[in-house]
Amino acid sequence: MAPTPDEYIQRIDRLKADMGEQGRRVAAMLDQAIEAVFARDAAACKKVIDADSVIDRVDVEVERAAVKLLGEIAREEAAISDDRLRMVLTIVKVNNELERIADGAVDIAEMRESLACFEDEIPKAFRVMANSVIGLLHSTVRSFENLDTDLARSVLASDETVDEFERVILRDAQKALSEGALDLDAAFALHAMAGRLEIINAHSCNIAEQIIYVATGAIVRHQGGHWSEPTLPE
Repeated sequence: MAPTPDEYIQRIDRLKADMGEQGRRVAAMLDQAIEAVFARDAAACKKVIDADSVIDRVDVEVERAAVKLLGEIAREEAAISDDRLRMVLTIVKVNNELERIADGAVDIAEMRESLACFEDEIPKAFRVMANSVIGLLHSTVRSFENLDTDLARSVLASDETVDEFERVILRDAQKALSEGALDLDAAFALHAMAGRLEIINAHSCNIAEQIIYVATGAIVRHQGGHWSEPTLPE
């Protein structure tokens, strides 16, 4: 006997809940990676790296469940609303973005030795950038769980701020390098870390775009340095 539309909806809701839990897991992993690197804590960095296996396992489980669900809905020609189908497609995309963010957290944890070249405190602007990226990821996860499009738009609006942090950090590093106040290894480490954080934030923005899509059907585009939502046809 084929599942009823209500049973399909329940399975979609369970997948969404699993995705929210994965989002919180990945956000915590990034938190831990940043703290471990700033503390130069080798054991904590290894814990972050080891945690990636759980992310990878859930990533595969969610993708398989979503593909199976979509296949059953198509085969049974189930009466599922467009917004529910958009949710399944969004779950697949968000799942991929979260897995890449987790990979980024691992990359950061693996940079501990590179940052060991800093005898003094790592530049404060760098910590501000890291905290901003972490905060935006947490906002993105909450936005997904609550389908909060206003919060998703605020994440997108903050992207330029993160980019500006990266520009400031790299500009200051270049100046310090030219003045002999920073050695080449330290400058390279800052460049690599700032770049990784910017990529992680880009993944958060991709998720925010998907949240707006699943909630409204609008496909958000990044053009001319800002995001826009085309007006949907009547």
